Amino acid sequence: MTAATPLNNRIAAALVFLTSGAVLVLEIVGLRLVGPYVGVTLSSSTAIIGVALAAIAYGAWTGGWLADRRIDQRRLLSPLLLLAAAATAATLPIIRVAGEWLRGTEATSVLLLATMTLFVPAALLSAVTPLVVKLQLADLAHTGRVVGKLSSVGTLGAITATFATGFVLVATVPTSVILFGLAGVLALAGFGFGGYWRRRGNLSAAAVFVVVGVPIGIVAPNPCDVETAYTCAAIGVDGSGRTLFLNGAQHSYVDLDNPAHLEYAYTQWIGSYVDSLPAGPLTVLHLGGGGFTLPRYVAATRPGSDNLVLELDPALVDLDRRRLGLRTGPLLRVETGDARANLRRQPSASRDVVIGDAFGHLAVPWHLTTRELVTDVRRVLRPGGVYALNVIDGPARRFIRAEVATIAAVFPYVTLVAPLPALRGETGSNFVVFASTAPLRPAADSLTGADLHAFAGGATVLTDDYAPVDQLLTWD
Repeated sequence: MTAATPLNNRIAAALVFLTSGAVLVLEIVGLRLVGPYVGVTLSSSTAIIGVALAAIAYGAWTGGWLADRRIDQRRLLSPLLLLAAAATAATLPIIRVAGEWLRGTEATSVLLLATMTLFVPAALLSAVTPLVVKLQLADLAHTGRVVGKLSSVGTLGAITATFATGFVLVATVPTSVILFGLAGVLALAGFGFGGYWRRRGNLSAAAVFVVVGVPIGIVAPNPCDVETAYTCAAIGVDGSGRTLFLNGAQHSYVDLDNPAHLEYAYTQWIGSYVDSLPAGPLTVLHLGGGGFTLPRYVAATRPGSDNLVLELDPALVDLDRRRLGLRTGPLLRVETGDARANLRRQPSASRDVVIGDAFGHLAVPWHLTTRELVTDVRRVLRPGGVYALNVIDGPARRFIRAEVATIAAVFPYVTLVAPLPALRGETGSNFVVFASTAPLRPAADSLTGADLHAFAGGATVLTDDYAPVDQLLTWD
């Protein structure tokens, strides 16, 4: 059998550009698909990246093996594209159904969902490049030039897809639109390359699945009321009460008729401490907004207080305004963007209270846990001002111990409040750390002084150079 005729250079480059870029689209969107079920954590990010790399490796190896068979490689390209289109279209309904059964942060659930999301379509797409390379190697004297050119084109496709997806697509359209749009592009490329578009009555099984997969994905259980650039948000309704879920985890509770109502224990602890401060308006800085429960509490119970909320997600703020009754104004303001970056711009000695309540699923974002961050919080607080930080940890208490040690390295007075079973390591819970440059009032179910020092037990102080928050946050 004679060697297959090389492809047109532009077609070859287009195929490599498209398939390499499609893999990166799937990788970025994959994290958003699994987030509502297993959280957006270091573990889920690691699983998505690892599975994507495994799929690329397996697909490239398989494509290279097929390229060396005594067949016309051109006949394989169209089926690969169509199968990849079908697998991409199938991803959304599969994950939305399977995710309901695999909720949780266990490594098995995370890896299984990541594999179901990425492996098959990414492997099929990664098999295309070796076939195209083989077709273009008509003259072995130009092997380096051909391989180098197609490799650079593939890398350019991946870079383009990364920027386009991360900066544009995710911010402007839902995940379902991205996936079904990608499936449609791959199907069109498959039909176009194979010449199937001339035979409209001869749809392949892959094309049929793309067509059918769209409505299946639409009617499959959707955990999101709103999909923002950062999270999957849903609202639970109970009379005048509203519960905000972010990536499947309960985040905030607000009572539309009573902004002074605090549902969760940790908000009650913080609210109680705010109540104990000298009478009159307060200046309060909030790191993280969520459902804006505590900012509205301060506004309701301390009229005239100045609340400034540093919230990462502008779409979440819009959702709060539409569904959770948020009303902003001169005394309850929002600055969107990264809380740490915005904290640096706050004047020194300008706030009576700083409240930290920012979460990525169950973990405080690592860069909001370090000694450098706490030092900046102390700079912003007035002398004697209070820093209150909400933390979630499991029975092992590794993260909260490290966070207590970190805050104690900056503030001379620190108190930890939590249920007694959680302090003893019998159960997981919310923990609230209070810190100040002045003595703090005692609270029930709290540790301070020598007891708190013993609780921290020589835990490592978290720094910008070393803050393994996800690894410390364990539930065993």
